[in-house]
Amino acid sequence: MVRGLLGKLASRSLSAAGKWQQQQLRRLNIHEYQGAELMSKHGVNVPKGVAVGSVDEVRKVLQEVFPNQSEVVVKSQILAGGRGLGTFKSGLQGGVHIVKADQVEDIAGKMLGQILVTKQTGPQGKVVSKVYLCEKLSLVNEMYFAITLDRKSAGPLIIACKKGGTSIEDLAESHPELIVKVPIDVFTGITDEDAAKVVDGLSPKVADRNACIEQVKKLYELFCKCDCTLLEINPIAETSDKQLVAADAKLNFDDNAAFRQKEIFALRDPTQEDPREVAAAKADLNYIGLDGEIGCMVNGAGLAMATMDIIKLHGGTPANFLDVGGNASEGQVVEAFKILTSDEKVKAILVNIFGGIMKCDVIASGIVNAAKQVQLKVPVVVRLEGTNVDQGKRILKESGMALITAEDLDDAAEKAVKALSS
Repeated sequence: MVRGLLGKLASRSLSAAGKWQQQQLRRLNIHEYQGAELMSKHGVNVPKGVAVGSVDEVRKVLQEVFPNQSEVVVKSQILAGGRGLGTFKSGLQGGVHIVKADQVEDIAGKMLGQILVTKQTGPQGKVVSKVYLCEKLSLVNEMYFAITLDRKSAGPLIIACKKGGTSIEDLAESHPELIVKVPIDVFTGITDEDAAKVVDGLSPKVADRNACIEQVKKLYELFCKCDCTLLEINPIAETSDKQLVAADAKLNFDDNAAFRQKEIFALRDPTQEDPREVAAAKADLNYIGLDGEIGCMVNGAGLAMATMDIIKLHGGTPANFLDVGGNASEGQVVEAFKILTSDEKVKAILVNIFGGIMKCDVIASGIVNAAKQVQLKVPVVVRLEGTNVDQGKRILKESGMALITAEDLDDAAEKAVKALSS
């Protein structure tokens, strides 16, 4: 939810640069139940809950964890927002339900193994492999809390609002004065004064002010110690027993910190990620899947972006961003082709290589070997230039492959778009 909110809440630099950053950076995203467990370890108040993956587990948890609960919250676990308003392809409405204890098995059984479609999943949806069973809290007030990274202040930015819930984006647009933003000096860390400003923004009605300040400080401590890029709680709520509780949890983590956050990164759920991006990560390729028809394999991020732009200029749509880097091996080129051809939407492939460190003959050998391992059913346009370009072109010519060669980038894009209709 904060992804849509940030453009309205933060500074123009965060709005302009941050949106681009969110599209391009690879960040670990974990499930709600995992985030709740992590917050609990850091002293943050969270509802009692257990994640389960089968109806048998549901039955056991109800007996052992919620024996006296008349109602239980059943939350589908997918790595996407908008679950409450989502729809299962089976027809079940909503991915979050508050039900009587004797109905939990039934509703959980209808969620597990089914595909949930939300505003963030796209029409393909995501499979629900686990549901999160939580105690139903008696909430008296719902608020919004988030910590993200702000380019303008070059540090963490805490966002607070005294009104939370699913309409937070609309509220930020219609009543921006309700949104409180507190930048934190990354060198000083959060002070009591900073935390107090955040609490004032939340405007708790029944919870103890000093206890709320301590909760805010613990959330900031978690954000820093765990190398988070996003910590969002919507709602952060007050209960009837005057406690401030994180009733939801969405946490993202910086992939560059994987080496020191091994336990957290072990929580990664690749079944919830784009399988093409998972395969690319294993092959150490920089890949981002898109929705177009022309698969791209390029060396260098700048050239890859230019290739995507010129494809669009000629009336085509790129199917991906794929940068094989400046030091790719023949094996990586083969894996890149496997990823491109696994995409059913790809109707043509454009290979655009400007050999500097990357040698054209290595790319050419990779293309030939990939063709032997993968049945190429779509036209392939190849533009090679730079180091060992003559050797590369000779390898392609002697392979006997039906390739479409191009002299320059403009020519390559034009031929790739034309190949779509051939």
